[in-house]
Amino acid sequence: MSFLKTRRIISVLVPFIVFSGFAFGITPAKKKKAKKHSTLAASASLTTGNVVKTSYVARPTVSHLSRLPKKKIVFSPWNVPTFADSTEGDLVDGEDLVVRRAAVEALGPYNGTIVVADPTTGRILTIVNQKLAFQSGFEPCSTIKIVAALAGLNEGILSEQSHFRLTSRRSMDLTEALAHSNNGFFATVGVRLGYDRIIHYAQLFGLGEKAGLNIAGEQPGSVASEPPKNGLGMMTSFGEGIYMTPLELTALVSAVANGGTLYYLQHPHSQEEIEHFAPQVKRELNIAQWLPDIKPGMMGAVEYGTAKRAGFSSTEPIFGKTGTCTDSRSPTHLGWFGSYNETGENKLVVTVLLTGGRPVSGPVASGVAGNVYKNLSRENYFAKVKSGAPIALISTQACCALSQR
Repeated sequence: MSFLKTRRIISVLVPFIVFSGFAFGITPAKKKKAKKHSTLAASASLTTGNVVKTSYVARPTVSHLSRLPKKKIVFSPWNVPTFADSTEGDLVDGEDLVVRRAAVEALGPYNGTIVVADPTTGRILTIVNQKLAFQSGFEPCSTIKIVAALAGLNEGILSEQSHFRLTSRRSMDLTEALAHSNNGFFATVGVRLGYDRIIHYAQLFGLGEKAGLNIAGEQPGSVASEPPKNGLGMMTSFGEGIYMTPLELTALVSAVANGGTLYYLQHPHSQEEIEHFAPQVKRELNIAQWLPDIKPGMMGAVEYGTAKRAGFSSTEPIFGKTGTCTDSRSPTHLGWFGSYNETGENKLVVTVLLTGGRPVSGPVASGVAGNVYKNLSRENYFAKVKSGAPIALISTQACCALSQR
């Protein structure tokens, strides 16, 4: 028989066989079911000589619970909880209780710390979660871009008008780069600065050393002893190789807020310490001429950039910088926000660090800080603070008024 004849016969027989199967009720589904039963029967067969006997075994009763979908086990790489009691173990003697209440309410259930300070004196008004605030530092994430911006301006790498080309079709200026926390822009700044100048400016602005004066339990952060393996751009975009404490960021932002004075932070613990409080200057930073160049970007972050949540919460003008990354020393997700407000002559610095898992981020931290400002505005706190009034007397009045309620 020729090959062509064979193909014709097959082309006629196959449709006929399939049709016959459907005609007699043997559907593909039934065939599959029949095959399943025949397999079960075969597995239960006993062979003795030439005689095959089939034994029928009763099937065990299957609980309906076994048909329910199994709960999916999700692996989490984070070893720090996102939520915790962040006030446990804090010493509040000497703190401004109005400010502390506003900060505790704003932080809510998050596992984190809030530091509020007066940038004109270096006095810490409250620290929520002092144990976390005094630790030896975390990666600064994108808050390091404040240092990179000031360093780039002082070295002539940046100006308010200069644009860096990021792609063939897109360039960006400093204001937009700060507002949107653009990594490519600040990576370029880092490469042009070089390792030695990056470290010089980081140390000049107080990173790698204690920010406080005689604050028990405070540990300093650290700076890299050599360039990071991932390149200098990572130092100025994510802060790789640098470990910063919340107190160090508070001191840095205070210097930006007050025009260039880096104060030692002081945390009074008694009425006597408040009455004898005197500001202590660590060093003067020659940055006043560059502040008009970075303030639009720090305000833009709150108005339309990464820190919009701070603007949603407060009616006060706020300047700030967010930071989001994973700490390289441990699988901990970080959310930073360093900020200050301007209400006439009255200013406060609010630093927020959140630790935990994926829900933690710089934008979330900015929302927490925004609520601190909002809560204080609701208490008319900024209206009560008069320009030139001693901060010690202000805080004492606030403290005592609250304690008599």
